[in-house]
Amino acid sequence: MGISNVVALLGGVALFLFGMALMGDSLKKVAGSKLELVLFRLSSTPLKGILLGTGVTAVIQSSSATSVMVVGFVNSGMMKVRQAIGIVMGAIIGTSITGWIICLSDIGNAGGILALFSTENLASFVAVIGILCYSFSKKTSTKHVGGILLGFAVLMFGMKAMSGSVSALKENEAFLALLTGFSNPILGILVGILFTSVLQSASAAVGILQALAITGAIRFDVALPIIMGIAIGAAVPVLLSALGANAAGRRTAWSYLVVDTLGVILFSAIFYTVNAIADFSFMTSAMTTVSIAALNTVFRLAIVILLAPFIGLLEKLVCKLVKDDEEAEELHDMDRLEERFLTHPAIAVEQSRLTVNSMADKARQNILDAFNLLENYSDDGFAAVERMEDIIDRYEDKLGTYLVQLTGKELNKAQNEAVSKYLHTINDFERMSDHALNVAESAKERHEKGILFSDEGWKELNTLTAAVGEAVATAIGAFINNDLALAYRVEPLEDHIDNLCDEMKLHHIDRLAKGKCTILHGYIFNDLLTDLERISDHCSNIAVAMIELESAAFDTHEYINSLNALHTKAYDEYYSEYSSKYAL
Repeated sequence: MGISNVVALLGGVALFLFGMALMGDSLKKVAGSKLELVLFRLSSTPLKGILLGTGVTAVIQSSSATSVMVVGFVNSGMMKVRQAIGIVMGAIIGTSITGWIICLSDIGNAGGILALFSTENLASFVAVIGILCYSFSKKTSTKHVGGILLGFAVLMFGMKAMSGSVSALKENEAFLALLTGFSNPILGILVGILFTSVLQSASAAVGILQALAITGAIRFDVALPIIMGIAIGAAVPVLLSALGANAAGRRTAWSYLVVDTLGVILFSAIFYTVNAIADFSFMTSAMTTVSIAALNTVFRLAIVILLAPFIGLLEKLVCKLVKDDEEAEELHDMDRLEERFLTHPAIAVEQSRLTVNSMADKARQNILDAFNLLENYSDDGFAAVERMEDIIDRYEDKLGTYLVQLTGKELNKAQNEAVSKYLHTINDFERMSDHALNVAESAKERHEKGILFSDEGWKELNTLTAAVGEAVATAIGAFINNDLALAYRVEPLEDHIDNLCDEMKLHHIDRLAKGKCTILHGYIFNDLLTDLERISDHCSNIAVAMIELESAAFDTHEYINSLNALHTKAYDEYYSEYSSKYAL
């Protein structure tokens, strides 16, 4: 095999890979974003998952793309690992379709009128139609169809170039001796794994094996181990895609490797055991492009049939392989904000809602944990509040970026209102958590300096923290449940909290004058009052954002001023209720 043949082979491989990529990308564009919605909505049972995984992979010509898509769903919490394993199994089957497409190059070898469908004629005909669609059509969908046809044509020309460059190898004794060595199952599997890991495509690896088969030098006992290795190697791009995913996402990626590896072990154990007993006569028969495509499909079907009944056990296995990460679990809700969902506003808005709700609930709990430190301080408790405050900061950053991206999409009225509400409130949740950390720092300072408040001071502080705690619970409860009636209760309580703070400051000055408190007490006490008052202010902002959303006008100060000026009957009733409940 001379240098010209090597160059022709590499050129053929390059054309083949480019044709596959172009055809696959164009197929995905023709199918649009509907495939992801189909996978998400219709994979409720293992059988449905397998069928859908097969169908979607057959359409987009890439098991890796399907599996990466599913990793995204699981990573975002929209799909369970058990559901994903079924789709992964379907993807393993669906990727064998490419091998059958490549077999079209054999049609022209049948002679007669079928000679018109030779690789050259078929590829040329498809390329002409493809370039016409791509270059002269104004419709985007037609251009994508042109891309599919051009990709197919390039793939076929690449296949022809590879076949021509290796045709002389059937007379090369060194090459034949090398292939004979691959009949060792372990060696053949390792070669298949390495080959596919480099190419990052099982379909491409099988296609190149089909090109070599045209020489007549590929026997069944050589092809089978390589095909098994190709199946395992196909997991590499999926594993790489999950490097930044959470535990559930990584488990889904690992399920691809686990299914293929266990499938290879079981299939090879059964096949080679039976062969040792029956001595299959076809083991040394020469393979063709068609027989390799058939072997690839049969092998993949066999491993799915063998393992499909054990999806539950496979889920437990990958859960043991990939352990939960405590911090990652706390950040898991942010994984819902997958960029791929931005093309589906309904899904993206719902995922944003769930994530904002999680952020709100974490802020509420952090405030309660900070309040608890005032009387029951511990270093571990302080560290927990500090860590949660950092997590909530990260929520705000991720949500803010995601929601701004979402505003650039085509949203209906309800979706626009929801996004506006989230953008107006995430800063309040973050600031509430900041003040929770300030409260925790005041508790730490009081503990370290051994400062004791007077009985009157403690009683007043407990009354205020109880009132602020109810304001937080009311505002966040109203937000999470979208309860406007509850939101209307926040402002009267916030006004009463402001009055409580003013009254407590006067009482503290009186205690200072009587010598019951010191200046040092005063610094911490006043800091606490400031932070508690600020927390209630942010509760008011959240409630106002919900109420003002009804009129599509976010003018917080105007709303509060009009509310205070009118003093509606409901406002007066709520204010009276809280004044009685939280009195000094």
